[in-house]
Amino acid sequence: MKKQSPSAFLLLIAVIIVGASIACSSSFSTNSSTSSPSNTAASPSPVNSSSPAKTEPAKKVDIAGKYDAVGSNPDGGGEYKAELTVTPRDDVYQFTWASGSKSYDGVGVLSDNRVAVSYTEGANGKGCGVSLFKIAADGSMTSKNGYWGENKMETETATRTSGSDLEGEFNIVGKNPKGETYKGTLKITKDGDGYVFNWNTGKSFSGFGIRAGEFVAVGFGGKQCAFVGYDVQGDGTLAGKWGSQNSKKFGTETAKPRNNIGHLSLTWRSMSTTCVTTVGATGRLVI
Repeated sequence: MKKQSPSAFLLLIAVIIVGASIACSSSFSTNSSTSSPSNTAASPSPVNSSSPAKTEPAKKVDIAGKYDAVGSNPDGGGEYKAELTVTPRDDVYQFTWASGSKSYDGVGVLSDNRVAVSYTEGANGKGCGVSLFKIAADGSMTSKNGYWGENKMETETATRTSGSDLEGEFNIVGKNPKGETYKGTLKITKDGDGYVFNWNTGKSFSGFGIRAGEFVAVGFGGKQCAFVGYDVQGDGTLAGKWGSQNSKKFGTETAKPRNNIGHLSLTWRSMSTTCVTTVGATGRLVI
């Protein structure tokens, strides 16, 4: 075997290092919009354990637009197709479905990448409302609430007084769409695959919802009102379940956006190098 000289060996090492840098750069360069991966790879910053790298804040999801929806009705009622239009109305969204000769109209609220909607058949959903609760580690909850025909949303905080997991009793305080503060109590009881919510704020009313991780989508307002819970997926698809308290098995719906509306940021980390790319996405709670 021929023995290599030290200078040849060092040259070989240099070629390998340069090749590795080029490979990392070319992996994400076509979609990069916030930084240059080639520059990052060539001059990596030293890792400082006392000062962790900052993470870019999540882009706000925009779900407005038109969708082509397919789904299944609750309790094995068959499949359907629909055209869905999501229209922003100040703090809330108007959801309008057209399926065959029937139409449906509702109000929705958005939190992170979750959407909750309350709707009814026809163009008049008066009385229907929706709450989207986010559960904290200590069991307390905050919610965004929407009412059909009202463009301003309501906010609410629920503090647990008894119970465990999602079930139990809570003291609530909130601010209605007019900016007025209210107080009361909330009791949550498991019912089949969902949960019954009973509020008392001087007057009593109830709703029914389903949970997905740290989120709960609740519809209220009477028997004419149903609810949908969606997850806004990375490509803008709205995927979720829907039904009412009378549903033994929830229906499903998947709505594909017809065009790109918003953007989501995806970040990859490799060793001490961060490569960032932005992909177009539109924004509908897999529950």
